[in-house]
This record gives sequence, structure tokens and C-alpha cells, in this order.
Amino acid sequence: MTTRLSLLLSASLICLGLSPARAAIDHPDTAHADTTHAAHPAQPIERTSSGTITIDGKSIAYQAVAGTLVVHPHGWDDSDETVQHQTPGSDAHAIDGNPDATASMFYVAYFRKDSRAESRPVTFIYNGGPGSSSVWLHMGAFGPRRVVTNDDTHTPASPYRLIDNPQSLLDVTDLVFVDAPGTGFGRINGKDKEKLFWGVDADGQAFTSFVTQFLAKYGRYNSPKYLFGESYGTMRSAVLVNDLQNQENIDFNGVILLSQILSYDNSVDEPALNPGMDEPFVLALPTYAATAWYHHKLPQQPADLKTFLAEVEHFASTDYLAALQQGAGLPDADRARIVERLHAYTGLPADYVRRADLRIDGGEFSKTLQSDDGMTTGRLDTRFSGPALDPLSEEAGYDPQSTAISSAYVSLFNDYVRKTLNYGDGLTYRPEIDIQHWNFHHAAGGPDATESDGPANVMPDLAQAMKTNPTLKIMLNAGYFDLATPYYEGIYEMRHLPIPAALQKNIEFRQYRSGHMVYANIPALTELHDNIADFIRRTDNQPAAVASAP
Repeated sequence: MTTRLSLLLSASLICLGLSPARAAIDHPDTAHADTTHAAHPAQPIERTSSGTITIDGKSIAYQAVAGTLVVHPHGWDDSDETVQHQTPGSDAHAIDGNPDATASMFYVAYFRKDSRAESRPVTFIYNGGPGSSSVWLHMGAFGPRRVVTNDDTHTPASPYRLIDNPQSLLDVTDLVFVDAPGTGFGRINGKDKEKLFWGVDADGQAFTSFVTQFLAKYGRYNSPKYLFGESYGTMRSAVLVNDLQNQENIDFNGVILLSQILSYDNSVDEPALNPGMDEPFVLALPTYAATAWYHHKLPQQPADLKTFLAEVEHFASTDYLAALQQGAGLPDADRARIVERLHAYTGLPADYVRRADLRIDGGEFSKTLQSDDGMTTGRLDTRFSGPALDPLSEEAGYDPQSTAISSAYVSLFNDYVRKTLNYGDGLTYRPEIDIQHWNFHHAAGGPDATESDGPANVMPDLAQAMKTNPTLKIMLNAGYFDLATPYYEGIYEMRHLPIPAALQKNIEFRQYRSGHMVYANIPALTELHDNIADFIRRTDNQPAAVASAP
């Protein structure tokens, strides 16, 4: 039997596509992939219920639909002749080459009852992983009901609390929480199913198929449309919006990103495997500084976090970057000066920084910052701490933030989906699956482009989507205490998109005093809701009178 500890050890760090043990960006409590114990993918199911939620003093009546949609791999031909040649349940391919594999994708949609489709935005929401369901954003951020957890300490065991969520986005948009193929109540079936659904491009195509089917099923083609992705979901969003706009001719109003990574070359988890690439150390430094500030580990504690981080960002992108680029040629005096600055900004011992050759990766930082106290610092949210598993290890052996809240989310969703949404009796819900062989190679620009051999970089996809739809607006949200996808990394990627300078005005940035799951901190969730609601109202192309109406 797979133990909780082994799952944490094997999946607690961001994936670079280089090691099966590093195959999860989000929420490391994963389970092995399971394609059984669910409805057959060829049989979509849905259940309907109703509810009300009060947001900003206004009562909103909504209809909830929990169900599945069946999607096919890229290249599927749905003509009558082709479909008739398919043999249900067979591993054989049709004579015209149609793939046999199918995926059922589970979703929960919330529709405001007193609204018209053409004047009501719809937002598709998903987490990342890869291999994560949307349970985290659904139950922690924007659904009408929300899990209560402690802010920066371990949440005690059940019974847990589920409350009405005044930060739900139902005040401005209908919501569709989408689980990736193989997660939640969804399953994948057929020959080559993993290859055809588990990869950067295959996943993008599955979500493209889901979105187009959903728009048709619920008559939402003419609604203002948004994508919301967290973590790996931001990479998915870049691929997805480009595919939807340039393959399906469906322009979107906006893309909302939370805890972004668009290029794995920028990850600070295993930069030593890519020697000569120093950017990850530069982009993670402001998060190291914010973390040391939070835990009072700095030699001198600055009074104002934002002012302090602006100073660190400038140092990171100037003196620190220049020093790293010199490599072994860095003069001793300059090296000593950089060591002292890094000590001042991170709280790490100067001798440790020197022995690390000025380069400390994320796992080393998490293990070392509070090691004198026998504590490990969180990765998804560095405000969290937990007892070190091995005081002599080089890197953290687990993520205290995930162990602190995962049980509450998973337990309460399993109750909520069955007792309130009336879905899932006799079925197994997979909040996450451990995908051992995710295909991180990517054909930048679309599935028919040439696939690259290196780590995935979807910056060209987002750039193409913005250039072909110059009205597309982008919103990047990030937590100062996120070491999985450091906030400065997202800023760097956005400022380096291959787009005309004039399109940079279509991008806006928001930071919060929280971690990867910004919404785990209630003041940050309130800010997040208000910022996103304002973004949608400004970009939904509705006249003021219509936008203010139900």
C-alpha cells in the first residue's frame, strides 16, 4: 500500500519533465492513477441541484450541475461514417485512423438563475499538477461553499467546517470547475490512453474539446468567456486559449493566471540539472527574501515588505545576475560582496551561501532556513513550517503546507459532492493522480507545429493568442510566499513574451501576502476576489447598465 509519507516524498516538488518523482506542481498528496471505479467514459452523466449564496449583501440564486463530458484525442473525426466504423470498447483503431481512446472529464458548473447567457460571463476554472483535480479552487476559493482551514498552521483533524463563501465569483460570472482527464470522477479508456491524454499538448486538446462541447451544450457561445488556471493550469491556459482562438475560432475576453509557470527552464526546483542556466536563482531570490522576512530570520528586519522586495528584485536582476553570469571568472572580492548581500536578503549563513557557489535551489532553502530550530519551511506556502523529517538531509523531505490542509479539502468535498450536488454514490473521487510519464515536450503555437525536445515553454502560445486577438486581456496573480512558482518568475515571463510593446498594456499584475494557494489566506482571498471581479467587469464588453444588472 502506498503510504501518505511516500506520496509526499515522491511528489512534493515541481516537475521539470526530468524525473517521475517530481511530477506535481500542486498539492503533493497524490494517488496512483486509476482508470476504474467510475462511469464508462462513453456515458456522460449529470446531476442538477439548486442553492443560494449571499455576496456583498446580495442573495444570488444558482443552479448547480455536476456531470461529465466525453472528449477524444486530437484528430478525432466525428463524421457519421467515421463513428460507425468505431468499435466501442475495442483497442483497435478505425480503418480511417480514428483513435479508440476516450476520456470522461468531470465538472461542476454553477449558473446564476436570473441572467441571460449573452450578458453573463462564464469562467472555466482548473488547478494544475499535472494530474490535479479542481477541488482546491472549487472548495478553497470561488465555489459557493468553502472549506475552513488554519492560516499558516496544521488544521486539526475532522470534523471540518464547510461555510457559505462570500468570496465566490458568482457575483460576476458563472463558474465551471473542470477536472483534468483521469482525475476527480473522470477516467480515461482505450488504447494508448495515457499517451493521448497525458501531455502538454494532449491535455490542451482535451480541454479544448471540453470547452467547445460545454459552450454548445449550455448555449454559451455568445457569453463573455474567461479561463482561470492555477500553477500548471497557467501553462494549460496558454496552450488552451491559443488552441481555442486559432483552431476553433473562439476568442476569449480574458485569461486569469494564478501562481504562474510558463517555462520550466525558470523553475528553481532542480536548476542544477541544467547547469549554466542561472535565471531560476535570480527569479526565486525575492521569494527567499519574503520568506526570511516572514519568519524573522533576516539579520536586520525591514519594516515594510513591499519596499524590501523592490530592493531585492533590483539586486537580483542586476548585481546578482551579473555575478552568476561570470561563473568561475567572478573575482574573489566581488564574490565576497555578493555572499554578504545574499546573507542579508535570505538569512542563510554566509558560509552556506559561499559553499553553495551563490546558488541555492528551492529544496535547499526550505530545508536550511529554519534548520537550527529543527523545522522545515513550506514550499507551496513558505509561511508554513513543520518538523524536519531528516535533520541531516540537503533538501526538505515534504511540504508542511500540503499536509496541513489537504485532508480538510478532500474530506469535505467528498461529503459535499454526494450530499449537496447528488453525484458520486458508489464512485471514487481522485483529487490527484500520480502520473509517471507526462509528456512535457511541446509543439509551441499549436498541435500541428514541430514538437520541441527541451522542457516545455508555452510563452510562444500565449504570445500568439495575444497577437491574433489583440483585445485579449491577461491578469497575473501571485503570492509573495510561493516557492513552487515564485512571483518574480511570473513577472519575468510576462515581460519577456514575444509580443509588440503595445500589447504589454493588456497584462496586469497583482501580488498577495500568501503562498501558491493564495486563497488559503482569507484576507488575500478577499483581495483576489475583488481584483478578479473588477477585471471581469472591465473586460466583459458589456454596457454599464447591463453589467450592473443581474
